[in-house]
Amino acid sequence: MFGKKKHPPIKSLIALGTRIDGNVTFDDGIRIDGDVVGNIKATDEQPSILVVSESASVTGQIHADHVIINGTVKGPVFAFDLLELQPKARIEGDVSYKALEMHQGATISGQLKPMTGNAEEDKPALKLASNNG
Repeated sequence: MFGKKKHPPIKSLIALGTRIDGNVTFDDGIRIDGDVVGNIKATDEQPSILVVSESASVTGQIHADHVIINGTVKGPVFAFDLLELQPKARIEGDVSYKALEMHQGATISGQLKPMTGNAEEDKPALKLASNNG
């Protein structure tokens, strides 16, 4: 549905039990299993992917092309390509996205703002995932 784009590699990990106080900038991909208090932003040079796992907590802004959330985010989220909200995702803040996939159980306390411009007309702007067992 969203095409078979090759995802950039996840080269960095903020492990469970690790807390970062400050902004994080990354290339390619990063996985957050710990806690980040600060903004997380991908560089603009190449496609990016950010994974916020079930055990993770982020307090700050998130900016990346492909964002996958299954943990807690307190702050705005900007997904310039695709935002995937898995069942345990909890977001307190506004969400801007080009395409959205939201699983049953995920919650957002904030506004949903689809990004316009450069959108391919044949892509759905919103996909609701059902719980298939």
